[in-house]
Amino acid sequence: MDTANLKLPDYYINRELSQLEFNFRVLQQAANPATPLLERLKFLCISSTNLDEFFEIRVAAVKQRIELGSAPAGPDNLNPAELLATIRDKTAQLVRDQYDLMNRELIPALAAEDIRFIRRDQWSEPQRVWLEEYFHNQVLPVLSPTSLDPARPIPRILNKSLNFIVSLKGTDVFGRPCDKALVQAPRSLPRIIRLPDDLPSTGVNDFVFLSSIIHTFADQLFAGMSVEGCYQFRVTRNSDLYVDNEEVDDLMRALEGELLASRYGAAVRLETAHDCPTHLSAFLLKHFSLDESDFYQVDGPVNLNRLLAVYDLVDVPALKYQPFTPGLPTELVGAESVFDAISNAEIMLHHPYESFTPVSDFIAKAASDPSVLAIKQTLYRTGSDSPIVASLVAAARAGKEVTVIIELRARFDEADNIALAHALQEAGAHVVYGVVGYKTHCKISLVVRREDGVLKRYVHLGTGNYHPKTARAYTDYGLLSSEPKLGEDVHQIFMQLTSLTRTGKLNHLYHAPFNLHGRLLELIDYEIAAAERGDTGHIIVKINALVEPEVIRALYRASMAGVIIDLIVRGICCLRPGVPGISENIRVRSIVGRFLEHSRVYYFHHGGNEQIYCASADWMDRNFFSRIEVMFPITNPAHRQRLMGDLDTYLADNTQAWELQANGSYERMHAPSEATAIIAQTTLLSQLAEVS
Repeated sequence: MDTANLKLPDYYINRELSQLEFNFRVLQQAANPATPLLERLKFLCISSTNLDEFFEIRVAAVKQRIELGSAPAGPDNLNPAELLATIRDKTAQLVRDQYDLMNRELIPALAAEDIRFIRRDQWSEPQRVWLEEYFHNQVLPVLSPTSLDPARPIPRILNKSLNFIVSLKGTDVFGRPCDKALVQAPRSLPRIIRLPDDLPSTGVNDFVFLSSIIHTFADQLFAGMSVEGCYQFRVTRNSDLYVDNEEVDDLMRALEGELLASRYGAAVRLETAHDCPTHLSAFLLKHFSLDESDFYQVDGPVNLNRLLAVYDLVDVPALKYQPFTPGLPTELVGAESVFDAISNAEIMLHHPYESFTPVSDFIAKAASDPSVLAIKQTLYRTGSDSPIVASLVAAARAGKEVTVIIELRARFDEADNIALAHALQEAGAHVVYGVVGYKTHCKISLVVRREDGVLKRYVHLGTGNYHPKTARAYTDYGLLSSEPKLGEDVHQIFMQLTSLTRTGKLNHLYHAPFNLHGRLLELIDYEIAAAERGDTGHIIVKINALVEPEVIRALYRASMAGVIIDLIVRGICCLRPGVPGISENIRVRSIVGRFLEHSRVYYFHHGGNEQIYCASADWMDRNFFSRIEVMFPITNPAHRQRLMGDLDTYLADNTQAWELQANGSYERMHAPSEATAIIAQTTLLSQLAEVS
């Protein structure tokens, strides 16, 4: 078929709709009775958080395109107005499913385990007395109720904050009629309150929502007037940060200003309690310049993510996943020095099954080792209390040359990264804020050590962030190596990031936005040529998202030539598999389980000379053309065999795998019997970690 025909919109799934499909799969983990109960609650909260971010970024962008009269943005050619209407329909269903699951399954199941959310109409008299005292001592002093009239309009409402619209009857202190007021719940107040278990008929895990407390005692905020109703609501705002690459002269200062502004960006969604009267919801919609399609009424807390606090408050191990101790590679067991171990052999790590500690120790030992002269590090997401940053600070204070490429624009981590940048600068580190217009997303470290009078390079390359907390929840690969040419490549990339000069030809690495995209197209074309000769053509790719149209068209051409293509795509996938004559040889699956699948692995049969890479990049336009990304080869035979075994395990999963259909929906795979069930993450845990 002519390549031009591969641009037909029917061959592409819309990016936003594919992202919503992922949220449905996450919610199904909450609905799955095989998932431990408190983990089900956690998955419900994750689906809520994901949906918030979807509105803050993706829906906000679609609404902007409509306002600007923009043409369709993707290869699916879906009109922005039509897309927004479809998003509304699918989101409404997702929200209904979330609250139905919470009210009909999870809350009753938790109550059966003596974990209860006590509703206002269920409070005993002793509980009511205690809660009223709590209201007076802990809540009332920090509330600022605001009556609404033409001179006192709704104050600024913070993005995703908890608020109450109050219906009043009567006159204010000046004798004027007053029918509405607003109460904002300060962020300092916990949204879920544990009741003391010494109260009569109160269990150790009995909780009350803050919203219930404010609702019940709202009449005490408006003396002399009658409270006719009190209804919680929440506004979601556009939170994407905009920095003009042509105008900015101080990226940190520009981002600090944008962070403040983003808390009050344009409203994109209004949520209210299910019983909020029409006249009040209409009042709020008008104020926030929203319409009915932006409005969601919910039967429960307007922010489901607040339930996540219960996961940490409740200590019932049987209702959570079995704890495990991450494994340690044999090369590091008993090693006197991490540098000696890496010198003897490259070390591959698979988190969270294997510990992230060797990575943290790699930087910590470099910071304290007098033979280490320099440390260079990229940071994208690392956490506000990162031990790696602490080691870098210590190294800088010890007089070592420390260079940190810190990406200030890591979405939703901007504030933390700005604070870390300040701490590193104060310690004397050389801090570079990436490249304006290109996010530094690669995960690389370089340590320069003097050994016997010669400088030697040690490197770490990874598919995930230098973030010890997420390393316990995200699956990622990392490689520790002292291979000289690999060290030279990493050195060249750091030189480019600091000096913005061209690199020479790299020995092993490919990096975006320069040659990563082109190299992948070459590798796909090689498989096409092999299949057309009648030889084996096989591609296996494990990524988080597949969006970029040229790569998708290359995969379609490969399928048409007879190449077998297995794609393990956790989230967004715009490629449409199973289209007759186009993508019949492509299978797409998504794994959703205990851990967030985050690793990026690319395999190409390559005429029997198999090419296996790990990378920081998903296959998206932004990764190829507007980010600094690194793809690194896996050359050690044992590591190659291990990676292929891991990919085979993911492809054999018949329990937590979802298969993408040609119509854009996903079908969950089901094992024929319990005895034949394969769960990839469970298999890898049993192989690499110590499960208690």
